[in-house]
Order: sequence, then structure tokens, then C-alpha cells
Amino acid sequence: MAQLLVGGERVSAKGGGEMPVVNPATEEVIDTVPKGTAEDAEAAVAAAKGALAEWSGKDPDERAAIMRAGIAAVKERGREIAELLVREQGKPLSEAMGELHHFIHGMDFYADLASKIRGAYAPLPSSLGKSYGMVIKRPVGVCVAIVPFNFPLTLMGTKVGPALAGGNTVVVKPAETTPLATLRVAELFAEAGLPAGVFNVVTGEGPEVGEALAAHPDVRRVAFTGSTEVGRRIMEIAGPQFKRVSVELGGSDPVIVCPDADVDAAVKGVNIGRFFNAGQACLAAKRVYVFEEVYDEFMEGLIKRVSRYELGDGLTKAEKPKIRMGPMNSARYRDQVSSQLEEAVSRGARIAYQGEWGGEKGYFFPPTVIEGAPHDSRVVREETFGPLLPVFRVGDLEEALRLANDSRYGLGSSIWTRNIRWIHRAAQEIEAGMTWVNQLHYGYDELPFGGVKDSGVGREHGPEALEYYLESKSVVIGGLD
Repeated sequence: MAQLLVGGERVSAKGGGEMPVVNPATEEVIDTVPKGTAEDAEAAVAAAKGALAEWSGKDPDERAAIMRAGIAAVKERGREIAELLVREQGKPLSEAMGELHHFIHGMDFYADLASKIRGAYAPLPSSLGKSYGMVIKRPVGVCVAIVPFNFPLTLMGTKVGPALAGGNTVVVKPAETTPLATLRVAELFAEAGLPAGVFNVVTGEGPEVGEALAAHPDVRRVAFTGSTEVGRRIMEIAGPQFKRVSVELGGSDPVIVCPDADVDAAVKGVNIGRFFNAGQACLAAKRVYVFEEVYDEFMEGLIKRVSRYELGDGLTKAEKPKIRMGPMNSARYRDQVSSQLEEAVSRGARIAYQGEWGGEKGYFFPPTVIEGAPHDSRVVREETFGPLLPVFRVGDLEEALRLANDSRYGLGSSIWTRNIRWIHRAAQEIEAGMTWVNQLHYGYDELPFGGVKDSGVGREHGPEALEYYLESKSVVIGGLD
């Protein structure tokens, strides 16, 4: 059985409980992890608090060197970690290796920034005597990272990377279904020299462990990625204590394909952007608005590409030209997507393409493209977290922009066009935290990423993310007369 990592030690849950970790492709239990409790959360926060002075007091270059040692250890065991990720999450091995690469790149990015943190100097009026001001940057303190199941490593790295670079300590709470790769990464960082208590991992259920961490008075920063409903709960818990909170939540990213677009490139972008990781991505392309002039060409190309997906275990390769698509992570989300499809079809949507799955085991859902779904159907109004894509015809940019913004979500968006005026309008008018132009939806470590409306508050990625892990303190130096 895997164990918690608290204060540099591998320990069992104080209550003795355990949780199974199930392979979503086979429905077999591959391991068990401790079922942590509020008492375990308390111990992890205490360990993080106890390690804060040592870690924050280290020279930034030393912090960066220790981070890089951990990154190197993860890189060295990359195949092992990726295979573990496949077994617990379900994604194909190639996608798991891609996620690991993204994690490593992001951690490297923040290790590089550890010694680049800057404050400011300010000349001050001399009415109270000769003086000047400084703005210094201090670590926030103990941070909590609550991570979802879809990209457990990448979305942990977007929190742990800037936290450690800024001199903070951290407690990670992974999703119940995907704790194993996270625990292994944390162990490798500890073995590589990260001081005990700097990076802790507590497994358990969200309503107990996650809420206990978010509510703990010694926690000053909470970073959450997950559903809008849980994000709202996190803010309710953390808000009264004025914690530094960021929540990156659900999305229903619109895609606009204009008549002057490179249609083949748009098809490739939408295909990957929707069906990568079996459609389980907050920034996935989830609603596509295609101009009438290129609609038929787009649909023909899209269906041709989507038909290449073959469902199966992520540890086995599909024979070319087929492309492996793994299962969804749980029966719950598979059934939710199935229900969204049924509702859309019952209200007049037409299935343009649906793949096949004849197996008896696994949480598989075949890739599906639909047309003509009502814009108030669940597949549009809710977040569709799986390989189901609605496509719509539009007559002009005005209609496309209006429909793109007709959502309570505002995470990502994209437009495919060579028209600079349309690009400008999309960038300015689409209500989203990010807009890609002529490119698939991908979270770059170099750019801030987050949502508006029901898609969240705050930003991860980019140098800007560091500011969420630092406090600005003003200092006045007087007595200079």
C-alpha cells in the first residue's frame, strides 16, 4: 500500500482507513492508499509550518538547486511514473509521457525564477525627514494545493513550482482516484534533498481532507483546480480567514472557425483539443461554431480524424493509422456525459459520428460528434467533461461571438482566421481568460492562465503566478538626515 508523505516520512492515516485505487480501463484495484482524515491534514500543516523558516531562509539559488535535483530524479524515473499515471488515470502512455514532460518543464520554469524575484525602490517626500521606501517580497507561508484527476502531475506542478520557488511550504491533496503518481513524485523530491516538511501529500476524500486543509488557520494560500461547485465551496471555507485563494474551475471553451481559416489546421486543432485525454480537460474545445461557407468541409475533415480513435487500455498501442483513446477516469463522469448526449438527442440533436466500444470492462465512452443541439441543452449549458463535441453553423462573426459568450463559463476560447480585424475582435470581446488564435488549446507555462465568470478567480502559469505566493511588504528607511 502507498502511504502519505508528511514531514518527510511515509506514514499511514491516523485513523487506519484505506481507499482503493482502480484502473479505469480494467476496473481492477491496482493499489490502496491511506484514507486521510482531518487529523492527518493537521499533521501535514504542522510539518509544513515547521519547515517554513528553514526553506524560506535558504538562498534562492540553493532552493532552485534542490528543486532541480528533484526534477532530475523525476526525469530519471519518468517511464515508471508515466506508467503509474496510465494505470490510475487511464490516459494513453504517450499522453502520460507528455504530461510528465509538461510537469518537468513547468517545474524548471519556476526553479529558474527562484532567484529572479524582485522588489522595488521608491523615493519618498522629505516632509518627515529624509527617507526612502522599499517593497520587499516575502513568502506567503504554508500553501495548500488541491489537484484534480485529469492532469494530476501538470496541475500539481502549476501550484508546487511557484510555491517552492517563492520560499513557501506546501501540502498537496490529490484527487481520490489519482494519488499514486503524485505520491511517487513527492517521494523522489524528498530523496533528492528537499527538506522534510516542505512538500507533503495527504490522500483522502475532499469533504474531509480538502476542507480541513482549506479551513486550517495556519494555511495562508489555497490553490484549487476542479469543478465550479467545489471551487465555490473552497472559497466559502477559505474566505472568512482572508486566505490567498485561486480557483481554476470548469470551462466550456468556444471555438470559432471563419471562412478564411486553414480548415485542415482547424480540424486538427479541434480534434486534439477536444479528444485528448478522452475529453477530460478544463480547457478543451467544447463548442465549435463554424461559418456556413466552410461547415461541410470542416465536418468532413473532423469526422475523418475522429474516426481514427480506437478505445483501449492506455498501456497498449493502437495499430496505425488508429490512435489510442483511453477510458474516462470514473463511471460517474462517463455516465454524466452519456446523460448529456441523451438529453441533446432527445431534443433534436443529430449524431454525426460516434465511435465503437464493445468491451465489458472499463469506463469507456466512444468519441462522439453531434450537430444541431439546442443552445440551452445540457451539452452546451453545462461543462461536458468527456469526448462529446457539439458543432454549430453560424452565419457571421456577430452570431459566433454572441453564442461564444452565451455561457456561464469563461476559461479558454479560440478563433481560426487570417483576418486581423476578426482576431482583434475575438481577443477583445470573447469573455474568457485566454484566447488562442490559429492554435489548439494548450496551457503554456510562460503565460498566465485562469478563468472569468464561473471558470474561476486568479491565475496560474507564467511569472505572474509567483505573485500569488508572495506578499508585498513596504519598508520605510528613515533617519537619513
